[in-house]
Amino acid sequence: MMGRWIGGDGTPLAVVCRVALAWAVMAAAGPLARAEGDWETTPESEAALERGLAWLARTQGPQGNWGSNDLGLVSMGALAFLAAGHMPGRGPHGDTVERALDYVLRNAKPSGLLNIASPRRDMYNHGLSTFVLGQAYGTIDDPRIKPVLDRALKLIADTQCEDGGWDYEAKRLPAGHDLSLAVMQAMALRSAMDSGLEVPREVIEAAIRSVREYYAPNPVPAGAAGDVKGKRSGGFSYKKGSASHQSEAMVAAGVVCLQEFGQYDDWRIEPNMHRIRSTMRLFARRPFPGPGQKPDFNGYALYYTSQALYQVGGEAWKECYPTLRDSLVSCQVRDPNDPQRDGQWIAAYHVSGRPGELYMTSAACFTLAIPNRYLPILQEGRIEGLHGRFGRRGE
Repeated sequence: MMGRWIGGDGTPLAVVCRVALAWAVMAAAGPLARAEGDWETTPESEAALERGLAWLARTQGPQGNWGSNDLGLVSMGALAFLAAGHMPGRGPHGDTVERALDYVLRNAKPSGLLNIASPRRDMYNHGLSTFVLGQAYGTIDDPRIKPVLDRALKLIADTQCEDGGWDYEAKRLPAGHDLSLAVMQAMALRSAMDSGLEVPREVIEAAIRSVREYYAPNPVPAGAAGDVKGKRSGGFSYKKGSASHQSEAMVAAGVVCLQEFGQYDDWRIEPNMHRIRSTMRLFARRPFPGPGQKPDFNGYALYYTSQALYQVGGEAWKECYPTLRDSLVSCQVRDPNDPQRDGQWIAAYHVSGRPGELYMTSAACFTLAIPNRYLPILQEGRIEGLHGRFGRRGE
């Protein structure tokens, strides 16, 4: 691959050693270590995480895929267990996470594509599966993962559109389709770097430029002055330049991309974080949804919002994470008489039915497990090797 650059901070050995040490400590302490800050977890949140993982374990089919041929959804199931510190083949959920990863690995195509469903789901499934395999590669010793990841990364590079984005199908076009696709591939690329794999520099730079183009300024009334230096208030949007297509999920997803690639001072982060914090304050002021009710966030918004808050960190994380955590705890399904429901989170937004339940429950478990900091993507603080390395900082 061209433009070789290895690892999140240019020192892959340090990343590998850090991850190996984290897993060694985890193995000695048990499957669930304490969060670094007592305020991050509560007995209720830890119990909710365990119930969610138990639901995922109970409902997984013998093939490891929860009845779904969407490799991205199966990978999300695996991610929930990895984030909570469960290794393949070890501990109470070792067989569950092993079956899930096995299903993804054995269904990888020779071309590198991680999708066996409809071609219209090529890059959704591919990006999400590549991201999770990248996290797994940084935490477990499985010789099958690296060859699959190498081919998957090459496919991401080969299918990048001319504007730096991606289409739904695995093919190179003049322009990518939307931010949701760019975000998934960007996170897959960063996941690989976390684990010391090779990523073309030019692919990353083009992806960053593409993500920035999805920032949509808010409309300015006729005769009103714009913001200073053209940095108008607004938010990330599903479609380029369209404020009407802004959503909680895309606002958070754009922040995650910029943070993951070290663009910590990009001026677009602040207005989007302001919107996220405003939303979380609204949730904190009203009653949380009750057991079995719709969560405050849909699965996509939850998945990206939790990461945006964590990656930005500081006061945003301290202020908002307890609200996100407690809201999830409050709406988890509690039905001990029905093992097929007890411990799940319902979903009735973009993805409903059993696929929606799998995604929502996996995203909720991932969110509740973030304070454990087991995954390479959750390394804390600024990584100076990334800071400003791609493109002009704050462009």
